[in-house]
Amino acid sequence: MDLAEARAFIEDHPRAVLHTYRQDGSPQLSPVIVAVDDDGRVLVSTRETSVKFANLARDPRASLCVFTDGFFGPWVRVDGIAEIVRLPDALEPLVDYYRRVAGEHEDWDAYRRAMQDERRVLLRIDLTDAGPDTSG
Repeated sequence: MDLAEARAFIEDHPRAVLHTYRQDGSPQLSPVIVAVDDDGRVLVSTRETSVKFANLARDPRASLCVFTDGFFGPWVRVDGIAEIVRLPDALEPLVDYYRRVAGEHEDWDAYRRAMQDERRVLLRIDLTDAGPDTSG
């Protein structure tokens, strides 16, 4: 599967499981909501206090398994390198992320306050590989 195909699938299916690496090299998995930005990077919102944040700050390698709402059926796996965008720089990109996954918010000022209170960061994952290339 090429990266353009994977991005198109992700744009239509925001549910995923994010894989990061713990300090001992073992996998850490988290359910996340994903979007794709105009530069083709996969976006994920998380808290600065999360395990995935700590893992990616130490080792930026990330993989995602993205699937349909029905879970069974088509899915994609993508790998990439995560960039962490922290507050205050993350605030407007977090607004963009929200719009991509949920549309307009009823109170953007409240949303921005919540992002600051929750110490949110935005993960931007530059994709390097996608699959599967075979089925069965």
